[in-house]
Amino acid sequence: MLKRNFVSSAILLLFAVRLYASDSAALTLIHAGLTAQGGEAKLRALRSVQWEANGYRNELEQSERPEGPYIVQMNELTEIHDLAAHRYLNRQVSSLYPVARFTNSVVVANYVAMRLVSSQGAAAPPQQTAQPGTPQQVQSAQERMALSPERLLLTALDAPDLHVAPDTTLQSISQNVVLFTFDGAPVTIYLNPYTHLPTAVDYSGPLAHSNFWNYLGDVTMRTSFSFWWLAKGGIHLPLQWNVEENGLPDSMFVISELKIDEPLDESELTIPDEVRKRYSPDSKSADLEARPLGIPGQPAKELKPGVVFVPGIWNTTFVRQDDGIVILEAPISSGYSVKVIAEARKRFPGIPVKAVITTSDSWPHLAGIREYVAEGVPIYALNLNRPILERVIAGKRTTKPDALERSPRQPEFHVVSGKTVLGAGPNRLEIYPIHGETSERQMMVYFPEHHLLYGSDPFQQNDDGSFFYPQTVGELMDAVAREHLVVNQFFMMHIGLTPWNDLPRVLVGAAMKDTPDGKL
Repeated sequence: MLKRNFVSSAILLLFAVRLYASDSAALTLIHAGLTAQGGEAKLRALRSVQWEANGYRNELEQSERPEGPYIVQMNELTEIHDLAAHRYLNRQVSSLYPVARFTNSVVVANYVAMRLVSSQGAAAPPQQTAQPGTPQQVQSAQERMALSPERLLLTALDAPDLHVAPDTTLQSISQNVVLFTFDGAPVTIYLNPYTHLPTAVDYSGPLAHSNFWNYLGDVTMRTSFSFWWLAKGGIHLPLQWNVEENGLPDSMFVISELKIDEPLDESELTIPDEVRKRYSPDSKSADLEARPLGIPGQPAKELKPGVVFVPGIWNTTFVRQDDGIVILEAPISSGYSVKVIAEARKRFPGIPVKAVITTSDSWPHLAGIREYVAEGVPIYALNLNRPILERVIAGKRTTKPDALERSPRQPEFHVVSGKTVLGAGPNRLEIYPIHGETSERQMMVYFPEHHLLYGSDPFQQNDDGSFFYPQTVGELMDAVAREHLVVNQFFMMHIGLTPWNDLPRVLVGAAMKDTPDGKL
């Protein structure tokens, strides 16, 4: 027994020595990085960092092709990190040519968030509104500042669980690697072994899965730093940031004006009392899993007997056939699909859900597909979209486990590459690829008995009743003509029941112009 206890103690001691050595190695690497950036004392003494930058975001959630090229949103960025008073500003002026120009700002001060939103169409003046932000924006601001280059290595140094990992190759160079936990999520820093400056940082916490990435659950955000600059006071900071999310190129910006410890504009960092009073620190996250079905005050409506249209930010439709229910689209999240399926069964009790049709590669059309796989519901999808669907279905959801994460199951695909008939009787469906240039990854669903068309999402309707944009209006009309369909009415992901004859005037109007309306 004494020998066994001695061996056990020796193993524990050896583990402790190795753990201490690992921590010591990590501290050595971090201190070398801090020295390379100008020194720990200088970085800790920083009062503020401000910058102006220009760049872009790839609209990965809306793009025509999952592997690119992507629809690009051009951004002008202003960011203020008030390190002394723990205040934060992020202002982004975004131009989506030739559609719109809009400004979003988030201000965080004293654990309160305010959001400023303004939009400007091609010919409309900007309008700005101030509203309370959310606790999630407060947390994201704190994480953004803690993981930005002027604080990143200090955050690592202060972490109680800092340790080294094996070297790895990044950007064709073997990198030193350190890991720690921040806000309950892993952080990995890659350090250049020659300069000791951080090459990149991986983070998997709340900041990583904000915005549309929320639906994925497990997301790793990699921020790569380059174009290093010797700045005021001998501090080194990178001017270029490249961001990837789960390996996909999300965004990039380059700093054009950098200010260190310069006077701050108090008006930009002040939250009015009226907004502060309306801020709720206990408000729930705008979690896509928890979003209620449809839109309050806009009840579902029957377009044709057995065809039920459920309006929402992302519309869904139930189609009652003799042997089951077909659901058009699987938007938003697994949690939303749970509500959609429950509503279909409530409206048609005892009738099984026989199929779901997802008509586009855009995430609003497929983000909830995993619930249908978990339920064993067959999926009808365009052949070109099978890879992106398989990627979503195979992804992990450990942070937000859904039914498929808890009970894995293989999907049943019905791949559409040409005319595909689904069901029989008055609500028989015919599915066709649109095969347009912009609508390459979309398909339309035709109700031959009703001369009714579901047109997926190639264009949308403006507030004044006009349709944007003429190219894709023409692509849908060309597809209908190609398949010799007789259409009296149509509806789409963002458009309710509309006369088909409303569309030809779009092409007539476009033929009379040389450029998009207005200038942004």
